[in-house]
Amino acid sequence: MQDIDELYDKKVKCSVCNYEFITKKVRISRLKLIKRDEDFLSYYKGENPIKYNIFVCPNCGFAATESKYSLITSNKKRIILNEITSKWNKRSYGDKRTIETAIETFKLAIYIGQLLDYKKIELGSLSLNLAWLYRINGNKDEEMRFLRLTKNLYEEGFHNESLVDINMDEMKLGYLIGEINRRLGHKDKALKWFSTVKSNKNINSNSILKSMLMDQWRLIREG
Repeated sequence: MQDIDELYDKKVKCSVCNYEFITKKVRISRLKLIKRDEDFLSYYKGENPIKYNIFVCPNCGFAATESKYSLITSNKKRIILNEITSKWNKRSYGDKRTIETAIETFKLAIYIGQLLDYKKIELGSLSLNLAWLYRINGNKDEEMRFLRLTKNLYEEGFHNESLVDINMDEMKLGYLIGEINRRLGHKDKALKWFSTVKSNKNINSNSILKSMLMDQWRLIREG
């Protein structure tokens, strides 16, 4: 009964092919946080909502986060139909997901994000979630592979893109880039990014981020 209580069915209408389907979501009220990693991966007792962040249409294969699922132009629909649907073996991701099936959904969403020319920061966030899933699954090599991809996408986005309309501010993004560099063993780069965030005039307005930043700064300096 616990699994049934944790998950609920959400009806979704695909914005590409208009097919209606059911996907699972985790009830926020049921989440019980166990711990959180320094790059914001949260661990919960029971289901982790990351596994259900991607909606996948079983009919045409369109895969995206909920916020992206209704935002699609006619030109982008054509791209999906030509590049995804034409090769799609119809299947559903609407049941309870394993880590492995969740990984499949994120890889599909990243591929579609590349086809639809998502911002680098948006692609980076998808890649980071994928790295997290591999961490949960204990696959260090694939975790590192996607952390490297995340770092490259985030760094490019930080320097070249606006953060408007993206659920990420400059301090959090800079901190994440620093922490990912630290996890990849790039200590000098990590310190450089942490220094950039530490010198931000707004850092005192985010006490949690400032505390995490100083902890990671000391970890590198003392290591």
